[in-house]
Amino acid sequence: MVDRPKTPNVRVRAVREDELQRSRQEFAKLIVETGEEMGETVACTARLVAAWEDGDVQLPRPVYRRILTRLTGRTMQDLGFRLSTPPHTAAPAATANPEEEQVNRRGFMADSAGAVLSLIPLPSPRNGAPPGRIGAVNLRALDTAVTKIYAHDHDHGSAAMRRGASDALHTAYSWLQEGTYTEKTGKRLRSATGHLSIAAGWLSYDSGRPADARSLYNEALAAARIAEDPGLEAHAFGCLSLLAKASGRPREAISAAQGAQSVANSYGSPRMLSMFAMREAGGWALLGDTSATDRAIIRAHKLYANGPREADPDWLEFYHPGELAGLEALARADLAQHERAAAGAEQAVLLHGDQFARNRALYTADVAIQHAVRERPEPEAAAEAAGRVLAYLPEVRSDRLLQQLHNVSSALQRHASVPAVADWLEEYRTIAGVS
Repeated sequence: MVDRPKTPNVRVRAVREDELQRSRQEFAKLIVETGEEMGETVACTARLVAAWEDGDVQLPRPVYRRILTRLTGRTMQDLGFRLSTPPHTAAPAATANPEEEQVNRRGFMADSAGAVLSLIPLPSPRNGAPPGRIGAVNLRALDTAVTKIYAHDHDHGSAAMRRGASDALHTAYSWLQEGTYTEKTGKRLRSATGHLSIAAGWLSYDSGRPADARSLYNEALAAARIAEDPGLEAHAFGCLSLLAKASGRPREAISAAQGAQSVANSYGSPRMLSMFAMREAGGWALLGDTSATDRAIIRAHKLYANGPREADPDWLEFYHPGELAGLEALARADLAQHERAAAGAEQAVLLHGDQFARNRALYTADVAIQHAVRERPEPEAAAEAAGRVLAYLPEVRSDRLLQQLHNVSSALQRHASVPAVADWLEEYRTIAGVS
């Protein structure tokens, strides 16, 4: 297979250099500031701007399209981006109109597995065809698949994506095992496959399959060490920490989070270290150690305050002030600090704005639970928050969200005599089909 050269986006670069007269770092900062003015929270970096200009990203995510249009007064086509329609949908070409983008996103959700697979141009092993020579086109396909998985998962959860991600991962492994490539390309391919393993592992975790997630995270960890990729290794450790906490193994969660921090310490991304410190805080909270939890949370906030860096990986985009507040709220809940947990979860929902629908739904469910179980319960407030959670269905499909709704129901049962709670319980039973 002959690698096709990528096409640099000279238009967006000309706007940055000639009209705005900004460096990539300055342009990224301007995008973040414009997003804040619009109520959009993004973590744009110089690396992302470079990916746009170098042609690695043919079309930015919807949130960046809205910001770029507001910032430059131009459509995506005017800025040199390629407009494309997700496979097998009747949606029109992508546009800067937010309402039309919502239609496109729903169309993509309808056949997301096919969309992910279409990003990988070579046949899978099932088709019997040999992979051939592996090059830049294949690496970009894997990177794009990972980006698309995360973008879809943030908005809609994992349910529709898991099978497509699994098949894409099989294809990536066929390239590793049967393809031909240089030593340098082999390392990059190994890293890209590791990042895809983490994305697939995340979908398994969100789908209630912790054993599958653990296996995929361990595969990513092995790939990172073979490829000598510290960023991937730290990410894998961080995911294993999250999984250990969710499985009720706090000491393992702490150890994995500390391992992630050790690997990432020289990586140059304070915000990545901040997230791993918050993962450590979650382990300490589950263990019931308030002092150690507080120390880890303080360290996480201090690291986050150091600001974004060019070294920040793209997958860290979700870790913004809303997620920082949300993870602290979860730790407070495990320490039975219910009032602080409810306030923190509500803050997390507000700071997320209209992004990351699945996480907003989960944190809203946390608000409901904490209001229901606090020392002085507020059942009406719990029912109001619980009602907001139901509004996310069915667009968000996540086993974790369904489990959280079950937890909300259990927490509200003790307040079933309150009319607002009784109404919510009836609505929940109707929607969920439970008795």
